[in-house]
Amino acid sequence: MICLGAVAQVSHPVSVRSDERPSMDKIQAYVDSLNALKDSVFTSKKPKIRREQRLRRNDMRLFLPLTYYGNVAEKLFTRDRNDNPILSELMHLYLARPDLVRGTDRMVQQQQTKLDDINAPIHHDPTLVEKVPETPVEPTTVPVEVMIKRPNFWTFNGDYALQFLQNYVSGNWYRGGESNYSALASLVMQANYNNKQKLKWENRLELKYGLQSSRSDSLHSFKSTEDLIRLTSKLGLQATKRWYYTVQFIGNTQFSRSYRSNDPKVYSAFVAPLNINLSIGMDYSVDWMNHRLKGNFHLAPLAYNMKYTRMLDLTRRLGIKDGNHFLHDFGSEFTVDLEWKMMESLTWKTRLYGYSTYKRTELEWENTFTFRFNRYISSRVFIYPRFDDGVRRDDHYAFWQLKEFASIGFQYSF
Repeated sequence: MICLGAVAQVSHPVSVRSDERPSMDKIQAYVDSLNALKDSVFTSKKPKIRREQRLRRNDMRLFLPLTYYGNVAEKLFTRDRNDNPILSELMHLYLARPDLVRGTDRMVQQQQTKLDDINAPIHHDPTLVEKVPETPVEPTTVPVEVMIKRPNFWTFNGDYALQFLQNYVSGNWYRGGESNYSALASLVMQANYNNKQKLKWENRLELKYGLQSSRSDSLHSFKSTEDLIRLTSKLGLQATKRWYYTVQFIGNTQFSRSYRSNDPKVYSAFVAPLNINLSIGMDYSVDWMNHRLKGNFHLAPLAYNMKYTRMLDLTRRLGIKDGNHFLHDFGSEFTVDLEWKMMESLTWKTRLYGYSTYKRTELEWENTFTFRFNRYISSRVFIYPRFDDGVRRDDHYAFWQLKEFASIGFQYSF
């Protein structure tokens, strides 16, 4: 008995799972035995039970995890000690193997489960699951070769055009007229700087030169029809998303002398005149109609204008006092530069320039309509009205001036 009790204390219980579920009678009998065991071990007032049942409960103490019960020593000195041999065995285990004692009856009472609250037995049906293969852990970082380029804030673009016009009229043409040939070459180059933060600098150089020959002019084999050198430079500091504080410079002159038919008088020449306008104001960037209309408005309440001529014979025509080469004045200025892509092959570029002082006003409106047949061939219509009340008044046109031409020829943009 002693050997059996010691083996029971050190051996772990083995549970055997059965697929067959117990009947309700067996479950009820098991619950009743647990209730009887609880009453015999933990309650002070024990019910009146038969001797065989009391012995059975004492036997169970020997096979449970070894616990020190205080009533074991007390009952060894009673008259019923001979009827309970299990008590002697428990006391022997307490003395011989104290290392097997796992707790006391007081500790068990503190951790006991209220068996009365269990209405139905708890069944555990564990299911076996196949071991899922572990997912390989990918590295959180992958080596990537990064090439860093120095940012380029400059953009360059340009437009080249060479237009020709030939008109032949026979000597007996019933409406009269004369044959003539004309050609027009133009070059527009732009270099713009924008650091995408606060600063931008726009530069545009426009070069135009046109020639015409006619039989009726006996003094000149060729005369210039279009002659322009113009540089526009604009430095802007961003104020808001669309507005910039801007300083603008505009300077223009021409390549060669200009004449009229059968007239030897020179009407203009290189640096005669030379116009320079320097203004301080604000720019508004335009990007409308789904990027089809782009450009800017420049409004300058303060502007300085200088007009110079190296030929004193032209001073009166240019509004400069006799004997002077320079004209200085201050006023206000505005410039509108827009480009509207009206259709896939039709583009309208317009430039409206105005300068005003208390004494005189200049207004120029340049309009260029370009119809592109393909990448290299295009046709142009140029309309250029101008108003200047600082020069001598004309008897027919007053202070208004007008230039217009139409041409077809080669054009290339990049």
